[in-house]
Amino acid sequence: MAKKSKKVFECSNCGFQTAKWMGRCTDCGEWNSFTEQTFSPVQESIKVKAVGETQPKKLKEIEVETYNRVSTGIDEFDRVVGGGLVPGSLILIGGEPGIGKSTLLTEMLSKLSGRQENESFLYVSGEESEGQVAGRAKRMGLKNDSFYIYNETNWQNILNQIKKIKPRFMVLDSIQTTTSSELSSPPGTVSQIREVTYELMNHVKATGITCFVVGHITKDGAIAGPKILEHMVDTVIYFEGDQFGHYRMLRAIKNRFGNTNEVGIFEMKEDGLNEVKNPSQFFLEDDLEGSFGKSLTCIKEGTRPLFVEVQALVAENKFGNGRRTTQGLDNNRVAMMVAIIEKYASIPMGMNDIYVNVVGSMKLTTRESDLSIIAALLSSYKSKPIPKDTIFLGEVGLTGEVRTVPHMEMRIKEMESLNYKTLVASPKIAREFSKKSKLKIIPVRKITDIFSVLGD
Repeated sequence: MAKKSKKVFECSNCGFQTAKWMGRCTDCGEWNSFTEQTFSPVQESIKVKAVGETQPKKLKEIEVETYNRVSTGIDEFDRVVGGGLVPGSLILIGGEPGIGKSTLLTEMLSKLSGRQENESFLYVSGEESEGQVAGRAKRMGLKNDSFYIYNETNWQNILNQIKKIKPRFMVLDSIQTTTSSELSSPPGTVSQIREVTYELMNHVKATGITCFVVGHITKDGAIAGPKILEHMVDTVIYFEGDQFGHYRMLRAIKNRFGNTNEVGIFEMKEDGLNEVKNPSQFFLEDDLEGSFGKSLTCIKEGTRPLFVEVQALVAENKFGNGRRTTQGLDNNRVAMMVAIIEKYASIPMGMNDIYVNVVGSMKLTTRESDLSIIAALLSSYKSKPIPKDTIFLGEVGLTGEVRTVPHMEMRIKEMESLNYKTLVASPKIAREFSKKSKLKIIPVRKITDIFSVLGD
């Protein structure tokens, strides 16, 4: 007697299953996330035969694996993945629609095809037609005769072509549109993503294929689908940036073959994505002589220091409560800096309209730029320009004191190489590096000491 299909309700956020529909998931707390799923019974049970009991080994008996990495020809991409691609790795790339994920992967395959002329490449697209992918590939100069484009969403058909072509590198664009015929649930559901990713992972590990998987993201910025998707792959990379801007940032949040501290920076142009070799100069635009309300700081992205410009505008408000508008900074953080200025510098800034922006659409999440934010606010309020060769670096506490930041030696070397003259930082940094560095280091113990830099 044939078994009946089983119907359950599954949370699209965490994968929790229940026999009846619920308004809110009891596991993750998400609202309206349950969808009905139908599971067909397995026709034949698969039994795994034991091949022998394994024994634990001592540390000295285990050889450390070495990876023969393959360079993509794009230094910024190699930096993020840990120095090159590892054969048999599964890499998940997520980003907003239109940010350039497919363009980046096509650019990378174009570079790889010039270095790996004897290897086959497969680009599986479930969203674009073969003509669209081919047009983009030809525009980027891809001329490899062993580059295959396949428009398909059924996993079983894709697997048959992988076995037939035997590619060394492949792209699956995207995992949310790929479905398995063994499941009756619609594309993009938790069960489909989990099943397809599991099958894909087993195959690329067994055959040594380097596979890139494109993933959609939710409105919260996380990759759509269950979190187990990020656990199953070897590397998770986010492609970030303003869709209407001209720069992109490649950031790894998980990497089994390297660290997650590196960031790759690209510039979007008509001919595709170009690497930014000197990101510090890229984020610093031409200076307007004598302008006020801006200051420079040095942040650390991965192992590289980057110089960014913080701009502030403090304008008189004539209609009651002042506005707070920020770009690239947390609004609460700017409000905190304004409160510190009011409390310890006795400047009535709270009723003014305050606008703070980070040039280049960068997002500053660490506290090392606190001193730079306060300097820009004071410069705008007092209409006093700050010398363009001055760097502000320090964390500001709620008592108005200036604290030191880590990795100062690396930052100071970068400042010297770019011919900056003055560093405004904590007294501890001044004592430690004044004799070691060519920079003029001005110690500031409290935020009121910044007035000496502004000429007050």
